[in-house]
Amino acid sequence: MPYIHEFGIIACIEKDKEYAAYEPEKYNCIGVDGDLFDELLSKDFGKKIHHLETFAHNTNRPFKSLAYWGITLIPPSSHKQFLNMVSEANVEYQSAELEELIKKIADAIKQDKWMIHYGV
Repeated sequence: MPYIHEFGIIACIEKDKEYAAYEPEKYNCIGVDGDLFDELLSKDFGKKIHHLETFAHNTNRPFKSLAYWGITLIPPSSHKQFLNMVSEANVEYQSAELEELIKKIADAIKQDKWMIHYGV
C-alpha cells in the first residue's frame, strides 16, 4: 500500500489546540510519495530538515524536523528555510510532487499562515 506525507495550510492556528486528528481535507493538503520522501531524507535534505524549527502536535511542543509518524506544525518563521530545502532537493529530483509542495509553501508565505504536515 502506498504511503504519503501530506502538507496543508492552517487558516487560523489555535494556540494550545492538540492537532491530533487526521484532517487533510480541512487543510487542502497535497501529498508527497513516501518513497520519494524517504529518498530525500537519506540525502542532504535529511541532514538539513533536522534543523527546521517546528512544533509537534501543538504550539506548546517545540520540535526540530518533521514528525515522520505524527503531525507537525510549521510556523511562518520556518517557511523560507523549508522552501529553500525543498527547492534544492527538486533541482535533483524534478518531481511534480515537490513542485506542488513548493507552491504550497509559497502560498503559506504569501498568506503568512502556519502549515501542517501529516506523517505516514
